[in-house]
Amino acid sequence: MPEDLYDIIIVGAGPAGSTAAAYAAQAGASVLLIEKKKDVGVPLQCGGFLPHLDTLQELVPNAQLPYMLEEIPAECIHTTSSVQRFIAPNGYSKEFEVDADAIDRRRFDKYLAKEAGRCGVDMMVGTNVLEVNGTSVNVDGVFGAHTIGAKVLIGADGPNSIVGRAKGLVRDLDPMGTGTAFEYEISGVDIDREAVEMYFGKDYVPGGYAWIISQGGDTANIGVGIREVLFRNGLSARDYLERFMYKHPIASPKLAGASIVSVVSGLVPVGGAPKVTATKDTLVAGDAAGHIIATNGGGISTAMVGGKIAGQTAAEFLDGKCALQDYDERWRREMGLEIKTAVYVRKLMDNLMRSDSMMSTAIRMIAPEQMKALQCGQLPDAVRKGLIKMNFGIK
Repeated sequence: MPEDLYDIIIVGAGPAGSTAAAYAAQAGASVLLIEKKKDVGVPLQCGGFLPHLDTLQELVPNAQLPYMLEEIPAECIHTTSSVQRFIAPNGYSKEFEVDADAIDRRRFDKYLAKEAGRCGVDMMVGTNVLEVNGTSVNVDGVFGAHTIGAKVLIGADGPNSIVGRAKGLVRDLDPMGTGTAFEYEISGVDIDREAVEMYFGKDYVPGGYAWIISQGGDTANIGVGIREVLFRNGLSARDYLERFMYKHPIASPKLAGASIVSVVSGLVPVGGAPKVTATKDTLVAGDAAGHIIATNGGGISTAMVGGKIAGQTAAEFLDGKCALQDYDERWRREMGLEIKTAVYVRKLMDNLMRSDSMMSTAIRMIAPEQMKALQCGQLPDAVRKGLIKMNFGIK
């Protein structure tokens, strides 16, 4: 049974919410973490690609990464890769070195939620937030119906955050700003276990990319990241993944004989952050706040950074040390430039990917270290000049 009043209520026990809960509780706040799933991390909604700590720090150099990322438990890691490979529409490939883990998100999300519990956080799983009234929430689920109050509310409940909508902390409407990730976990395949492969081509993933990520042994995660506004001829995200899996001239032979053991899907907010992410009594973090690198759809580490800052700021606010609205400036100082730049690069890539020949030329032209920078949402000056020479229409 929950208390009638908490210092902080956090909605959503993903990486952002659990991290926020742990940091707030460590600072002495009473915290309730509410999760609609009956089993944290299930169903899965993410491929789970997570670069190692040094690469994550390069990605957001001004951020102080949460301690949970310093040493991820071995049981949360499917396998480790050392190469990221781009395959152009014409089949040409180029790769760069990057050490990364394929995370078992089911176990990783539970690890983070358990860490929050160890810090003294109360949890209600299998519980839906039906309504937000000020900083009170009406909930219902496996533990019954309750109205629970708080001094601060944190929304870490995904791209369609009920908390964000209730408080006007939402992004401007942009059909290209939300992607759909549709994935299969498969077994019985023989793929490059050291490489994460990303495939481009408008016949298979218009305005997006497909991927193959080894999960160790003969298992893998394959998927497509695509915007619904670009779907053609009534096709769905599943149709595009099926086309990639069975008809792509390079990928399909690698995936022959695969058995699909799990279907994964979710929304990916690639349009950047809302203009405002904090009010006098409410914060949003993680996907709810657009804490994602738009060029690659990666958001685990940035969500956790946002969650850490949210938890710390809420606790400091309760102690009278800051205004809650300071959160907006704090997280933007640590990773706002990288998130904003990634959106800009993503928009450039959206135009580039409308032409297979242009995309193939760009992959051939760009050096591996520059490709790595683009993947991290950066735009090296040499790449910018090269795009201008291609009459790409940028200044």
